[in-house]
Amino acid sequence: MLSKLNIEHILFLDIETVPEYENFDSLTPEKKALWEHKSQYQRKEDYTAEEFYDRAGIWAEFGKIICISVGYFKNKGDIRNFRTTTFYGEEKSLLQDFKNLLETHFNRPQHLLCAHNGKEFDFPYIARRMLIHGIALPYKLNLFGKKPWEVPHLDTLELWKFGDYKHYTSLKLLTNVLGIPSPKEDIDGSMVRDVFYKENDLDRIIEYCERDVVAIAQVLLRLRQEDLLDATEITSV
Repeated sequence: MLSKLNIEHILFLDIETVPEYENFDSLTPEKKALWEHKSQYQRKEDYTAEEFYDRAGIWAEFGKIICISVGYFKNKGDIRNFRTTTFYGEEKSLLQDFKNLLETHFNRPQHLLCAHNGKEFDFPYIARRMLIHGIALPYKLNLFGKKPWEVPHLDTLELWKFGDYKHYTSLKLLTNVLGIPSPKEDIDGSMVRDVFYKENDLDRIIEYCERDVVAIAQVLLRLRQEDLLDATEITSV
């Protein structure tokens, strides 16, 4: 089935998120109480709500998206080209720009979105943040009333599970076992908050996010038993 998909109809994507505010003290008293309740199960008695706040970016209700990187194949005959680009800046603006891309270039029934763990994280996170900002959901993210086989999403984690719902494999591990160059050359997800708030280095995060997008495309190529991309076939635009 994977081999029958037109790979040029797939938009690969990855997002990077951070806590909505740099410090716990910046939250209103009401939001502090809500965070304390929301995080209680995960932190148990090992951390206070304030100590655990550096992980708030995981939840759309307490975090925000700082960039969305996308990639797509633009092939000419036998010549492959994988193009990447990133939406960044003020969150509402980058979300609107991403929505515009979906509605102008990836709006046909055959178009699919692809991410690693996207069904559990990227896709719902983007949708929730759009609604928080009052942005109407684009068709590709509006799942209300859709049957499972009508959802236009691919997830490389789900593909690798082969129906095993207990199994989780990180993108870093999956690229390793499939013989794909690791995207985690500089930083990993646990470092994004500090790179953003303390180092103020968004460019570094964007480069990391785009490498993940390339890695996701490489995983799909490997699952389709096709040759991997080489550096000459990848273009950042």
